[in-house]
Amino acid sequence: MQPIVGPFAWRGADLSTDHGWIVELTSEQVDELRTVGERFVEDDPDLRTVTATDYPLPRSAEAIAAFGESLDRGRGFVLVRGLPTHTYDDALAGAIFYVMGLHLGVPMRQNELGDLLDHVIATSDKTLEEADALPSRVRDRLDFHSDSSDVVALMCLRAAKEGGASSLVSGATLFNEVLSRRPDLAALLLEPWYFDWRKQDPDAPADYYTSPIVSWTGGVFSMYAGTSMIRSAQRHDGLPRLTATQNEALDLLDAITHEPGIALDMDFRPGDVQWLLNYAALHSRTSFVDHPEPERRRHLLRLWLKRDVGRPLVPGFGKHVVVGREESRTADDSKGNFRIADAVLPRHDWGQ
Repeated sequence: MQPIVGPFAWRGADLSTDHGWIVELTSEQVDELRTVGERFVEDDPDLRTVTATDYPLPRSAEAIAAFGESLDRGRGFVLVRGLPTHTYDDALAGAIFYVMGLHLGVPMRQNELGDLLDHVIATSDKTLEEADALPSRVRDRLDFHSDSSDVVALMCLRAAKEGGASSLVSGATLFNEVLSRRPDLAALLLEPWYFDWRKQDPDAPADYYTSPIVSWTGGVFSMYAGTSMIRSAQRHDGLPRLTATQNEALDLLDAITHEPGIALDMDFRPGDVQWLLNYAALHSRTSFVDHPEPERRRHLLRLWLKRDVGRPLVPGFGKHVVVGREESRTADDSKGNFRIADAVLPRHDWGQ
């Protein structure tokens, strides 16, 4: 139980004036990505089987490798700018995004339908107060949380009329703050907690899963958190009730994330791509107001990647119930959108 040190133990106040986490693509890299993306759209490969070697990026390879280094051994995230997505159609933008993702990891299924490319877009006027509302499909402010993969990536196709800023918090800084104030509560974070699986996917095969909030093994610190999903799991029968001290721990985590100087807020502009190691930082967003025209609504594409770099994790850590793109929990594997032209269209038959 010692403080975590390293480049991933950052504070938002420091990074708000140090923009080393923003990378501008060169014109040569943008041209290469467009050319490869156009070939991807024309080839129309199956998203379940296409590989990075099918679409090499020689002029961008060094930069993408540096993105991975930032994830694994740096701050844990990078914001990439320079793609003129306003000149692309959504299929081309999605193809470029997917190819970049293939060079950083292997895509994972994001729902029980099998979709490998998902969407952060308000497809209804529901709020998070409604039991069947999905966080990715509403306009509310989200609590800080981790997603269900090694890496989560977001590409901004269209920004909100107002709000919708992306926010990050260092997991190491968050843990260090809990440790300095309440070491007794910090110890609880290494124990298993119940998370609401059904709230994250209405087709989930179970109501909940368990994971520690903190993994600390082999000298490597990782965090997987989501206080709202832990509290929401309490609605399911058969779960032990949260104790008073567990509730204190959740309250303290939430309170620290909202203290001045802890979080890093960034504008999400069209063409921005955010790559984030889920074990290094929690993410959130502010509430937002959409444009009235449906085609101008805030719209992000999302990738979940498995990035196998040998990171040690305690058993049962994170949303370990997610399956890879080659796997399926059902005999019928025809419901997912496995072609790029279909995958970039938000579903209106799921997650409303």
